[in-house]
Amino acid sequence: MNEKEKIKVLFLCTGNSARSQMAEAWLRDLGGDRFSVFSAGLEPHGVNPFTTAVMEETGYDMGDHSSKHLDQFIGTVGFDYLITVCGNADERCPHFPGMGTRLHWPFDDPAAFEGNQDQKLAFFRTVRDQIKAKIQSWLEETEQ
Repeated sequence: MNEKEKIKVLFLCTGNSARSQMAEAWLRDLGGDRFSVFSAGLEPHGVNPFTTAVMEETGYDMGDHSSKHLDQFIGTVGFDYLITVCGNADERCPHFPGMGTRLHWPFDDPAAFEGNQDQKLAFFRTVRDQIKAKIQSWLEETEQ
């Protein structure tokens, strides 16, 4: 499938450090060749090391992931779907040319979780698994 035929999806959150990065990774992994997948943030903070750790536990290499600002995509890529994964991004995301169907999938912010390293890792894993389940469910819906 060539790039023009692929469904273009942008995942958006505030920092583009955890939830949107995980969603991008899962859709790339599970969606096959049907999708061109991107993620961005309103205030990018860099990819959280816990995000990298919990995704690598599943065999996904986050080496090519970086934190990007939404401005990088406005007016340059026409998206079929813009999916916000946090309330802040859902409320603050501007409407822009090329934005297709807008969806909101709220997930708790693992980067804001308070606890020791083991507790944080456990919480990141929980959110990782919730995002994977949502992606799988959405893929089943979009294939019909």
